[in-house]
Amino acid sequence: MSSILRQAASIARQSASKRAFTSSAVSRKDLVQDIYLREIKAYKPAPQAKDAHVGAVKTFTQPPTPSKPALPADLASELAAYDAAEPTQAEAAPVAQASTTEETTGGADAFLSFLEQDLPKPVHHH
Repeated sequence: MSSILRQAASIARQSASKRAFTSSAVSRKDLVQDIYLREIKAYKPAPQAKDAHVGAVKTFTQPPTPSKPALPADLASELAAYDAAEPTQAEAAPVAQASTTEETTGGADAFLSFLEQDLPKPVHHH
């Protein structure tokens, strides 16, 4: 049996020395990438017409200039009528309410004197 093993080993050595191995990698082509690049290079966009913007862009029109306000012809009589008019109840009511709240709270002077008072000293328990 040892003779058979020796013969197999010598045959293996001879065949290994006769084989040629290449160190370069086999280049594989990517078919999808090749097709994609070919189509990209062959693409030519359709030329746009010179008046293609007509439907998408509005023409600019300047707004009309505003007119000057007209003063009333008899301004003096309107001012006299305004001065002679009685104030409405809605305008007079908040003044009356402000005076009643000021009387009950003591007014601004009482509030300022309250703010000027010293703070009470804390009581320490022993």
